[in-house]
Amino acid sequence: MKRYELILFDLDGTLVETAPEICDAVNDTLQHFGFASVTQGQVNDWIGHGTLELLIQALAFVQGQDDKTMRASARLPEIAAVFKTHYRTRCGTRSRPYPHVMETLHQLQANGIRLGVVTNKEGAYTQTVLDAHALTALFDCVISGDTLPTKKPRPEVVLHCLAHFQIGKDKTLFVGDSSIDVATARNAGIDVWAVPYGYNMGATIADSLPDRVIADFRPLVESSG
Repeated sequence: MKRYELILFDLDGTLVETAPEICDAVNDTLQHFGFASVTQGQVNDWIGHGTLELLIQALAFVQGQDDKTMRASARLPEIAAVFKTHYRTRCGTRSRPYPHVMETLHQLQANGIRLGVVTNKEGAYTQTVLDAHALTALFDCVISGDTLPTKKPRPEVVLHCLAHFQIGKDKTLFVGDSSIDVATARNAGIDVWAVPYGYNMGATIADSLPDRVIADFRPLVESSG
């Protein structure tokens, strides 16, 4: 089996189940402005491009508008500011690491594997989630959606990590849950494994053709021994 020296992970839907608290914050915001609520399933399908894009999707849905119109709305900055307040309150309250994540990360770290997070979630929320679940100390590098000028699926987010660690593409693995993650890895020229339990906009992750679909994190240890 191929051995990796650097493993990069998506956050939402891969390391941590965050959708319940994101849904809470979205509905807190919608209710604040007198809009109808959205469902957990809808929020799950909107996760992937960062919280602002998710909020735009929710607002467009409840108002019967298209995404482009919502992005151009004069009210969006006001609504986004209220969302930030609600999400800061909710962040870390109803999320949880997926089964076998914690013990696998500890084992990978003990095996000398460098670990990183590459997410489209904004940095303040990323850090809150990592801190809430005692994950911060396990990662050598964290790239959030606002860390660099570009975000997933652009390859720069991965290439930045490779340069930081001075580790080659052939020794690097990306682990995610969505077609965005698969595209990111492909664009950067590295291997990608995917988990089937996260948020992939309603699609089956196998359809995105990752190099491997793993039921949980435990097979990662085999690649680091």
